[in-house]
Parts: sequence; C-alpha cells; structure tokens
Amino acid sequence: MESQGEKPAESDGVRVTPQLLKSRSGEFALESILLLKLRGLGLADLGCLGECLGLEWLDLSGNALTQLGPLASLRQLLVLNVADNRLTALEPLAACENLQSLNAAGNLLATPGQLQCLAGLRGLEYLRLRDPLARLSNPLCSSPSYRTAVRELLPGLKVIDGERVTGRGSEFYQLCRDLDSSLRPSPSPGPRATEAQPWVEPGYWESWPPRSSSILEEACRQFQHTLQECHDLDRQARDSLAQAERALSPASTTSSFVF
Repeated sequence: MESQGEKPAESDGVRVTPQLLKSRSGEFALESILLLKLRGLGLADLGCLGECLGLEWLDLSGNALTQLGPLASLRQLLVLNVADNRLTALEPLAACENLQSLNAAGNLLATPGQLQCLAGLRGLEYLRLRDPLARLSNPLCSSPSYRTAVRELLPGLKVIDGERVTGRGSEFYQLCRDLDSSLRPSPSPGPRATEAQPWVEPGYWESWPPRSSSILEEACRQFQHTLQECHDLDRQARDSLAQAERALSPASTTSSFVF
C-alpha cells in the first residue's frame, strides 16, 4: 500500500453516537438522514450508524475503522466512501443491495478474493481500490494483474480506480494505458522524466447523491426560496431608486432664494 496518514490508535478512536449523527446531519430522527459526511473524525466504532435506515450517501474516509458491521442494515445505501481506513474485509457490504459506488482505497485488502462478498451486488458499477492523487492503495494493487482479477470477479463493474473498463469509452482508456506503458523510461541510464502532477484536486471525482434523491429536491426548494428573496430585494431597490429620482428631479425642486 502506498503511504497513508497516521491515525490514532483504535482504543483512542471515536464511537458513533446518536448525538454525533444528529449534530452532523441536522436531522432529529436517525431514519430521516439521507446524506452523512463523517470524514476524518478518528472513528474506530460505527456504533449506532446502522439505525440510519434511509441513508443513501455516506463518507467514512480518513478514520480508523477496522470493520463495517453496522452497515449491513443500510439497504438504501447507494454511495459509500471508506477510503483511508484499516479495513481487511468488506463482508457486511454484501447486504447493501442497492450499492452503486464504493471507494475502498487506502485499506488493507490483500487479495481479490476479499472482494468476493461484493459479487451479489447487481447495481455496483464503480469501485476504487487505488487513488494515485491521494496516494492511497491496497496491498492487492501491487499485482500488475489485479485489475483483470477484479473484473473477472465483478463483471458488472463499469469503472475501476476511476477508469472505465466496460461500455462507451473503455477503448479510449485502454489506448491511454497502452500509450502510458510505451512512454515509461527504459532501464538504460538517462535523464529521468518529471513526475506527473495531479491536474485536479483530491475529491474532484467523488460521487454524489443521484439526481432522483430527495436531497436534490430539498436543495432545489432552498434555491427557489433564495431566488424569490433576490427578486423581492431587486423590486425594493427599484422602488427606492424611483423615489430618489422623483425627489431629485428639477420639477420637484422649489427655490427659496429672494433676489
């Protein structure tokens, strides 16, 4: 695995509590939470997270998690980010029957066989096990053929590590990989090529809730409310300007001088 940031010892980790979930989501009832971002909180125990039965989008990246047991009850979960943790197994995710996108880069997954539990997830199309931009990987990624093994194990995947492997555009990605291989420096002595730098910030390609989610509906409602307030302020400003113009016009000015 490539470099990972230092994490606190598991005994010192944070446990998920109802109070934590409510403060992070703004929801009173755990069942009402649809989107939850718990990134980089030092979590070592998911506690009552399994009670968020309506959860659709969950970010647990950058914590100290070693197991995902409570997630087995999240049947509505669509997008999950568990990157940069200490996971050696993903078995609880087999029950997340609606899962579409999984980011598990930066963990301790050692063999493709540890992904066998995901084979029953018919909707799973996006899987990340390695993230060069964030310098995260898994031990299994050290094998040059790991991507082929993952494709054979999970034939329904369309995107692995951010690259399309099936469907429209997959030929282009294959061409890019072949070109990249042909441009790699040879073992013979010579000047080293400058290391490529990321052209987008970490998290740029991160998945977000689907368009049909009620989260989007709430965002649209708030946008419409804000837009109406802007219209009201604009109308008030036009009225104030009109009054000022009338007050300053020559027709309304009377002379008080006596010659």
